[in-house]
Amino acid sequence: MIAIRIDQFGGPETMMVSDVGIPKPEAGEVLVRNMAVGVNPVDFKIRAGLYPEVKADKLPLTLGREVAGLIEAIGEGVEGFQVGDRVFAMIGADGGYAQYSRVPAAHLAIIPSSIDWRHAAGIPLAAHTAWQALVVHGQLEQGQKVLIHGGTGGVGHFAVQFARVKGAQVYATASADSLQFLNKLGVDRAIDYKQEKFEDICRDFDLVIDLIGGETQARSWQVLGEGGRLVSTLEMPDAHHPQAQGKTGTRFTARPDGHELGEIATYVENRQVEVFIANTFELRDAAEALDFIANKHVHGKVVLRVPQRDSDQKAH
Repeated sequence: MIAIRIDQFGGPETMMVSDVGIPKPEAGEVLVRNMAVGVNPVDFKIRAGLYPEVKADKLPLTLGREVAGLIEAIGEGVEGFQVGDRVFAMIGADGGYAQYSRVPAAHLAIIPSSIDWRHAAGIPLAAHTAWQALVVHGQLEQGQKVLIHGGTGGVGHFAVQFARVKGAQVYATASADSLQFLNKLGVDRAIDYKQEKFEDICRDFDLVIDLIGGETQARSWQVLGEGGRLVSTLEMPDAHHPQAQGKTGTRFTARPDGHELGEIATYVENRQVEVFIANTFELRDAAEALDFIANKHVHGKVVLRVPQRDSDQKAH
């Protein structure tokens, strides 16, 4: 099968179109024949050697963390799924950019019939991250106020919509050319981070979702009210910051969960949440897709189409 792999850390030149054996599912796993796969910023962090969980001893490695496809084979002990099911999942740090992937059954969910392959592939990792930031770690409740930094990207555009589903008042930051997209997502206030200071606009907020880090994260303490929460996907908030007293901060890494993904899929199926696809590339053009994410203001998700014809399966 075709897989996009790296055998060393670095830039686009490290990504190779490889011809490798099709994996076999172990106990508790299924083999998924991928139809489309998602692309995320974490992919180029892994490629560059900047992702703490992936060290050199994990190489060679197939990039990619989101898959959508058909169950091809089922390992021992798996229940609730059958060959031919349309499924999607967030997977571990090895195996997404490929024609087949091994996936623990506990991470899988059935794709509703109304969701096509591309949109399904854009959901798992990004939506898990947004959901867990808001609901699990942020403990967001109806009527609360949330500020989302970077509300237009893969995780951000889900976070804005999930917060609305939860009945929160939603503010979000973005660049000037992305404000219209934020308004389309339904924010109560879109903030141009270059022209406006969010701390001058937001007061006594219950929750900040930090998808940016650095100075933006540090300045976020002052928008929170007593008992407010600062949740980051990037770096642990500084609990010793002068304005952190009486507030809490946490940093987390999203975890796959098939039951949670099924709940998320219901929101998409019911059109309460929309998956926006910013661009679609072919599997062989994965390096170009990562370059697109790194250098553009991406609105929503980027996905890869996976070739299916036998004539497409030979690596060049």
